[in-house]
Amino acid sequence: MYIPHTPSERDEMLRVVGKSSLEDLFSNIPEKFRFPDLDLPEAVTEMEVEEQFSDLANANFACDELVCFLGAGVYDHYVPAAVDMLLRRGDFFTAYTPYQPEISQGTLQGIFEFQSLIANLTGMDVSNASHYDGATAAGEACLSAYHHFRGKRPRIILSGAVHPHYRETIHTYLCGFEDIEIIEAGMAEDPAYPQRLADMVDDQTALILVQYPDFLGRVFNFSELGQVAHEHGALMAVSANPISLGLLTPPSEFGADFVVGEGQPLGIPMNFGGPYLGFFATRDELIRKISGRLVGETVDSQEKRGYVLTLTAREQHIRREKATSNICTNQGLMALAATIYLSLLGKGGLRELAELCYHKSHYAAQQINQIPGYQVDSKHVFFNEFVVNCPNDPLQINEFLLNEGVLGGLPLGEYYPELKTQMLIAVTEKNSRESIDLLCELLKEAAND
Repeated sequence: MYIPHTPSERDEMLRVVGKSSLEDLFSNIPEKFRFPDLDLPEAVTEMEVEEQFSDLANANFACDELVCFLGAGVYDHYVPAAVDMLLRRGDFFTAYTPYQPEISQGTLQGIFEFQSLIANLTGMDVSNASHYDGATAAGEACLSAYHHFRGKRPRIILSGAVHPHYRETIHTYLCGFEDIEIIEAGMAEDPAYPQRLADMVDDQTALILVQYPDFLGRVFNFSELGQVAHEHGALMAVSANPISLGLLTPPSEFGADFVVGEGQPLGIPMNFGGPYLGFFATRDELIRKISGRLVGETVDSQEKRGYVLTLTAREQHIRREKATSNICTNQGLMALAATIYLSLLGKGGLRELAELCYHKSHYAAQQINQIPGYQVDSKHVFFNEFVVNCPNDPLQINEFLLNEGVLGGLPLGEYYPELKTQMLIAVTEKNSRESIDLLCELLKEAAND
């Protein structure tokens, strides 16, 4: 390791702070904890370290090396080259949060455009400047609903068909509130879903959260559920796949009060798990209870257009202990990626993309359903993901597929024990007819293996 300070410089620094040795700096720490013996390997050179990390990286598979049919919240979409080219400009590729924001007019304009695009996409009145990911955005919706009712409505109802990781995150977010009651209902094979959810809403309910399309890929009309929630004075949040909104009815028409989701499909690579982008949109009436930042457009003293932080109800600004959230930020760089992506596609391009995902996934489902031993869940409408009942253990099938260069679907037994023989297949615009046919051939072989 390169240490820039010479012994004489260290001695001078110790003299200034009134210490005679480096060990004296740690005198307040109990002696037995000061310099523990660490079981560390022998030192290696920088070249050897780089070689070790390269070996670790090469042990991973990337989706550009495989044919990918894995989704479940993160999707292998094509990212236009212009997204990365613009994103890496020095004037954008800087700190994620502008603490003197009005100086950063370009950053603020990027965020403003992102907010406008998300509001248009979801059909809602306003969007904030984003969150870490879809799971934290869902957690923030629950917190916003709780604060909206000032804690007087303690019940949060989560659909069991919401992404399991999102539900776990929500439990973590709300665990510090003793009076909050989180109820999960409407499990995977419940024939009464979503009516079962509507029956659970009462005058103690602050929020009901559903996913659209849900974790199993199914598409439901939640209009009646939204109506029931509002009749009881409750709010409804919808966690949506943004690509699906290029084709499906926007959640605003269901009466959604919050629309949240994972923005990774909007021009952000899968990146082995992040960084990602959580989007959060709501109605004007709830704007004061949302977390995060809102950028607005105004004019300066010379009547020139400018951008400002219109609302920053967060802890390090004016709210402090009254903040609606104590863990939020705007993923500014990722929001910019989504803004560039949506701007490149436009409304027509997004619809065409959604239609490609829809038609290719339905072709795949039709072909898989013809393979002996496999059965596709055809009881429900789906967008680009569907559930397949398999003749063998899905884990074994996926191992067989991986050996052939294909990344299979998600085995559902880990999250839903009653679905232990089923897997969730995702299809995007990147899956050609040839790759889908290859999947079908391999699934046929795996059934006989």
